[in-house]
Amino acid sequence: MARFTFRLPDIGEGISEAEIVAWHVKLGDRVEEDQSVADMMTDKATVEMESPVSGTVVELAGEVGDQVPIGSALMVIETDAVEEAVSPATQEAVLEAENPGVEEAQTPSPPMGEGGGEGAPQATSPVVTPHPDPLPQGEREQEKKVLASPAVRARAQDLGVDLSAVKPAEGDRVRHSDLDAFLRYGSGQGYTPARAPRADQQVRVIGMRRRIAENMAASKRAIPHFTYVEEIDVTALEETRAQLNAGRGNRPKLTMLPLLIVAICKTLPDFPMLNARYDDEAGVVNRSGAVHMGMATQTPAGLMVPVIRNAESRNVWQLATEIGRLAEAARAGSIASADMGGGTITLTSLGPLGGIATTPVINRPEVAIIGPNRIVERPVFRSDGRGGETIARAKLMNLSISCDHRVVDGYDAASYVQALKNLLETPVMLFAD
Repeated sequence: MARFTFRLPDIGEGISEAEIVAWHVKLGDRVEEDQSVADMMTDKATVEMESPVSGTVVELAGEVGDQVPIGSALMVIETDAVEEAVSPATQEAVLEAENPGVEEAQTPSPPMGEGGGEGAPQATSPVVTPHPDPLPQGEREQEKKVLASPAVRARAQDLGVDLSAVKPAEGDRVRHSDLDAFLRYGSGQGYTPARAPRADQQVRVIGMRRRIAENMAASKRAIPHFTYVEEIDVTALEETRAQLNAGRGNRPKLTMLPLLIVAICKTLPDFPMLNARYDDEAGVVNRSGAVHMGMATQTPAGLMVPVIRNAESRNVWQLATEIGRLAEAARAGSIASADMGGGTITLTSLGPLGGIATTPVINRPEVAIIGPNRIVERPVFRSDGRGGETIARAKLMNLSISCDHRVVDGYDAASYVQALKNLLETPVMLFAD
């Protein structure tokens, strides 16, 4: 039998390592060529690894959450080939064929160890969490003297009932009917069953959650944030949206977001400092001519930011279609790496959970992020056209913007939001050239 070392291939430009987010095999499993063996996460996407050969898994590089450098051993497979027939040169050729662009080290990598070795998943005994016992030690010992079946004891423990306080209707054994009677009587006397506390949990921060944690920490650590919030009357904008949806035909239903993106794209040319990326190391701000709009999207794995490329060249219907496509792919975990990264400004929305105001965290290395908040109806004063005022019902929305104070001044941010406000409150201008 021969052993084949499957090394982690180059799975993205500029990627030096990837995180193990799932193993689909374990030690001793039989794998076939092209079978999925692991999911690896980079800064941009999750990539499925497939076995280049058939055989038996004898070594794995680590556990879920571990980082594996590009070109290092991911797993060792014992193949069906005769060992003498597989020379090091042959293995190098197979590796190069399977993983082009990954050069073999001049010196062999140290083995991962016998029987799995350091870094390989170790067999562990199942952890059994005992059911929380709400009774103190003394009461628990007293309860043991009461005659009752295990089922009755378990039920009483779940309810936080001291069995010694329950009087059997017949004999000395407490039955379910006695427990029911006690609960009915106790309820009438103000008795409330004690609730067992939920068990503590330890949740390892891995995969997408770890990426989010690292990115947010780096953003807050490196960027001096400031947030500006303005109230916008979107009554006319909502009426326009309703009219567009009424005649949309087979086109996607419009939410507020496509209209907001059109407004953002129309106002950004006058404020180029906002549509930019800041290269900290080079000390250079790269102002983008195109608007590559990041869309903060909540997924089961955590927050992702797919990007609408050249948003300024799309109309509201095209934007709605692209928003739906990216959101669906992100939530399904099938987002392409080409749809991630490279954004120049980000839009984040909590929809109906938007709250009064938000202070969104900038998606580094961008320098600005915009967050619409919940739309509410409130009475406002409006001109009656005769020099007086009247009270009317209006739909109002707070709009938040967080900026990088190293490259964006407060005056610029406030001026931009005012320009955005004027456009959103006069929605006919969204469709004017």
